[in-house]
Amino acid sequence: MDAVEREIVDHVFVLQPGYGVGLGLHQYDGLVPDLSASATDQWAAHADRLLGRLAGLSDQKVSADRTMDATLLRLLLESPLFDLREGRDLDRNPMSYVGTVSLTSYLVREYAPLSDRVRAIVHTLEGVPQLLDDGRRRLLGPLPRPFVELALAIGGGLPSHFVEAEAFAARGGLEKDVRSAREPAEAAVARFLSWLKDEELPRAIPEFALGAERYQRLLFVREGIESPFEEMRRAGAEDLAHNQARLAQIAAEEKVPVPELFHRLGLDHPAASEVVSTASAFVDETREFVRAKDLVTIPEPVSVRVEETPVWGRALSTASMNSPGPFDTGPEGVYYVTPVDPKWSPVQQEEWLRSLNRTMLRNITVHEVFPGHYLQFLHFRAGRGSLARKVYLSPSFVEGWAHYTEQLAIEAGLGAPHHEAEVAQIHDALLRDCRLLVSVGLHTGGWSLEKATELFQREAYFERLPAEREAIRGTFNPEYFCYTLGKLAILSSRSKLLATHFDGNLRKFHDALLGFGCPPIGLLPALLASASAT
Repeated sequence: MDAVEREIVDHVFVLQPGYGVGLGLHQYDGLVPDLSASATDQWAAHADRLLGRLAGLSDQKVSADRTMDATLLRLLLESPLFDLREGRDLDRNPMSYVGTVSLTSYLVREYAPLSDRVRAIVHTLEGVPQLLDDGRRRLLGPLPRPFVELALAIGGGLPSHFVEAEAFAARGGLEKDVRSAREPAEAAVARFLSWLKDEELPRAIPEFALGAERYQRLLFVREGIESPFEEMRRAGAEDLAHNQARLAQIAAEEKVPVPELFHRLGLDHPAASEVVSTASAFVDETREFVRAKDLVTIPEPVSVRVEETPVWGRALSTASMNSPGPFDTGPEGVYYVTPVDPKWSPVQQEEWLRSLNRTMLRNITVHEVFPGHYLQFLHFRAGRGSLARKVYLSPSFVEGWAHYTEQLAIEAGLGAPHHEAEVAQIHDALLRDCRLLVSVGLHTGGWSLEKATELFQREAYFERLPAEREAIRGTFNPEYFCYTLGKLAILSSRSKLLATHFDGNLRKFHDALLGFGCPPIGLLPALLASASAT
């Protein structure tokens, strides 16, 4: 079992070296995957052989924990096999290529000398031309229009990302090394984007849906869920109705229409120069709130740095958390908050600041830092689980936990007795409910982008433009159901087990939950049942 585990994990990182780098396995620094058809065919064939060897272990006597690990290893292989063979990502989604190019891990955390990190940047840039050439050969048009348009947007941000890397290298006098690799990489990006714009965009098609059968399969390979996706859709609809009812109740108590509740939040926002300092203050506040309420253990040491989102990442991010991986040497996390763009008009700047009002920014900080993503990854690092558990990252567990903590904070009294904090929390919950419903609708129900856009406008109270962007995201990222799916799974387990197990103590429940790592959400009931029995 140990030998098969090691070989499977190593094989996964051949196809996804960036995944390994993100976990803190820096032997994969600077590696760009070979995404040519012949290379991925060979990768898939060996993955099939490894799955066969793994299945053969079921006849041997292994512990219950290792049986669970075998399931994780199976999904580690079946998930990329699904993308290659059923989702056909490399044949129809140009984002699979431009989205592979990231230098962020080398820029944000001082895990090694600057010269070593610059060397990884150079190797990555040197691999870009071949990567994009393979993409042009593999992408079999006509391609889905949303995929082409998003690839153009993402690819358009790469040159500024490369320039940022050159500026980073200049700290050690190594900017020429990066420049020599950057210029051919930028030229390759320009060729790839011109090809997409001139040849593929004019003949792009609207079809993108996975279909019901592949969507059901996606739920299994990503989250170990075998129950019908209709159950997930129904649970999401019920959560949406519950949140809408609570919002209506608050509006009735305040004697104002629901939109006025959101308008009020926007009036209390930081100045443009205060966005980062306000977020930093909320990091301290939420950390002390978690401690005071004894919600979950905070493993020490703790180190969070708050910075402006890099320029190249601002188009797609309001705020984000770059957490240390389980194999990283230090605990430092970087909490990015997107500032006002000085090029914006005064009206645009005010709109952005209203969206980042103090109450919403505090709710975002709960999600991203304490007790959300950063705290979760501190537990992930501290865990002593198997290799399989150290490398498995379930989107629904990761995002589900962070989304759950927003509700947890309100339950624990954040912002009480006033309603503003709860209104902000419900605002984000409505968005995540709509994402789940749109995901199912777009990929299994024949929904149009217009119908999806209208749902975000009606149920999440979004303006037209952000509603359209959310709908488009669902075409290429059906897994944005993960927020609500994960939150509801955690709430369900809590309601079933907390009263009779874990001494009825929330902190013990949460510590046990985070002690599992980031497993598929479909395995959560079995894991918690096992933990509560010991």
